[in-house]
Amino acid sequence: MTVTTESVSPLTVSVPVAAKLYGISRGYAFELAKRGELPGAVKLGGRIVVSRRILERTLNGEPDGGP
Repeated sequence: MTVTTESVSPLTVSVPVAAKLYGISRGYAFELAKRGELPGAVKLGGRIVVSRRILERTLNGEPDGGP
């Protein structure tokens, strides 16, 4: 089986996308991420991204079982 970039869903979303899904402002989402309070937020180099798995669990009211 060949895996291509077209057949793979990203494992993370940007902070602005996560903010929209959480129903909060972009600025507040970045503030929470910097404080370590945005569920699933991780810093990769100079960029902060949010784990889709943790974001979906949080939005569904499920306990965070880790990444």
